[in-house]
Amino acid sequence: MAEKSTVIVVRRVRKVQGGGHHGGSWKVAYADFVTAMMAFFLVMWLVGATTNKERAAISEYFRNPSPLSGKSFSPAPGPNGPGGASTSLIKLGGTMDIPRGSGDDPFSKPDPDNRTPTAAPDPHQAAQEHAQDQQRLEALMQALEEAISRSQALEPFKDQLLIDLTPEGLRIQIVDQQNRPMFDLGSSSLKPYTADILHELAGFINRVPNHISITGHTDVTAYSRAGYTNWELSADRANAARRSLVEAGMHEDKVTRVVGLSSSVLFDKQNPQNPINRRISIVIMTRAAEAEALDGKGLALGKALADADTRVPAAPLPSLAPARAGHP
Repeated sequence: MAEKSTVIVVRRVRKVQGGGHHGGSWKVAYADFVTAMMAFFLVMWLVGATTNKERAAISEYFRNPSPLSGKSFSPAPGPNGPGGASTSLIKLGGTMDIPRGSGDDPFSKPDPDNRTPTAAPDPHQAAQEHAQDQQRLEALMQALEEAISRSQALEPFKDQLLIDLTPEGLRIQIVDQQNRPMFDLGSSSLKPYTADILHELAGFINRVPNHISITGHTDVTAYSRAGYTNWELSADRANAARRSLVEAGMHEDKVTRVVGLSSSVLFDKQNPQNPINRRISIVIMTRAAEAEALDGKGLALGKALADADTRVPAAPLPSLAPARAGHP
């Protein structure tokens, strides 16, 4: 019997490295997809964040990047030569304008010593603001006078409340009387009725946006305690008035300055010991006076204070009895 021939079958298995038939190409496709999505959202953001005029300017910029008008097929000139970065800036809004440099490098920071001078203030607008300021203070003065005549809390002290308009603003002065001083003897402690007056005034001061100045005054009677003079006493009394106004609801940031002038600015120069010289002056300042106070003008050494209290009107004084001795 003939021998059967043996058939040998060889099976070859081909191993593919890199994740099958597609290899690593999916990563490239995914990167292209992410890039396309980023470009899509950037376009959508530009469409939503710009106006029609700005979109037209952006479209024209990509069609013709040359800074010259008309169509140009040459590369846009830049600081690094043809084809370099363009010096054009696209305003998209929502942020401050980008500062432009000067000279050969337009992207440099502007020189702080070479700034463009600011425009001069409009005199017509300044005059209009001044007129509005005066009308506001005049209306407040009228409301105060009406409130003093009607208020049961202020009516008994109407002789101690002096109100007038000065170039610096509306001045409210609370003055002493012979038998009715504002403070304890030689002290900065407020009398109860003085606190009531200040509490009533706090609401009126809050009606206007103007800032205030508070000044304390004494008469010429010298305070006897060592190391503590009428200067300290007048400043402490002005601060006590400020605290009382704030406690009554006045906004604390309305106070621009608190000053003690001792007896350097007398209301009654003919009678330096007149009780009217002991007073607290509250000036609701005009805008111009506020600017001077914030700039430090009027507080310069060797010059008179630009304060309403240095301009005491030559008006008839109330008939007040002379002060008691030892009561500044």
